[in-house]
Amino acid sequence: MSEIRDCLPPDRNPCRPGFAPPKGSIDTHVHVFEPGYALSPGRGYNPPYSTLADLKRLHATLGIDRVVFTQPSVYGTDNSAILDAMAALNAATPDRARAVVALDMDVTEKRLAALDASGVRGVRLNFDNKGGMPIGIAEIPELAARIRPFGWHLEFLFPGKDIVGLMPLFAALAVPMSIAHFAYQPASAGVKAPGFRALIELARRGNTWIKISGANRVAATDLPPYDDVKPMAHALIEAAPGRIMWGSDWPHPNKYVANPNDGDLVDAFGDWVSDDAMRRKIMVDTPAAFYRLTAGFREAGAASRA
Repeated sequence: MSEIRDCLPPDRNPCRPGFAPPKGSIDTHVHVFEPGYALSPGRGYNPPYSTLADLKRLHATLGIDRVVFTQPSVYGTDNSAILDAMAALNAATPDRARAVVALDMDVTEKRLAALDASGVRGVRLNFDNKGGMPIGIAEIPELAARIRPFGWHLEFLFPGKDIVGLMPLFAALAVPMSIAHFAYQPASAGVKAPGFRALIELARRGNTWIKISGANRVAATDLPPYDDVKPMAHALIEAAPGRIMWGSDWPHPNKYVANPNDGDLVDAFGDWVSDDAMRRKIMVDTPAAFYRLTAGFREAGAASRA
């Protein structure tokens, strides 16, 4: 068995961005790693403790009001850490948080209904670093049929080179899908590369929401300014302006060379998108509709984020 490595912690001193995100902004991709939650023996890395308290301080600094927790592979199908974090935020400020979980095929309809009521909006399928996530490609049609009555989506993470081969699967999906981190398409390959052209095709089909997150994962260098990612962001926004979302990817797990300052990541987005109306669409309106985060949230309640 290969050694499970300790990955880098996030930058513990985030800087305030140079522009203020619009009120009600949603960070659509974060994880939490709290003490006391068991890690999967099949995990691919050891995460640094990155707690809900850390996240609240981060978002207070960045000016982010709401959040979507995404199940990290290291917890397998034990979603307790993100469900507890979501519940804590929503108890203090209703409609502040949502979650995307990992499941196995034994999950009952009663459990799905309970998860939906708690704020879960989708299932993550991680084929890049599976950890303890067990669902295989052959099971996806059945999974999609089971979550469809709840209005959920499937969130995919896969090696960038696999996107072309996965296109028939995506075309056959009966539920919406999302893809984070530019689908791991390397910025160095450019916007005309087959993999990125496939991502643009998915964006145009109308059933795929794309997170322009994880710039440090696809850029030539781990640290900003991420100028090589900018053409990809522009191409995706042009292809599907109503289905693009932003996420920080905090605390940037499974990285071993360097981690960015999250304030710099917000500023990178501000550089990619200078129009205030489009910033609001990407950071507020589109994710609010996609994750059903609109009903009870009061922007005045954002003061409790600190």
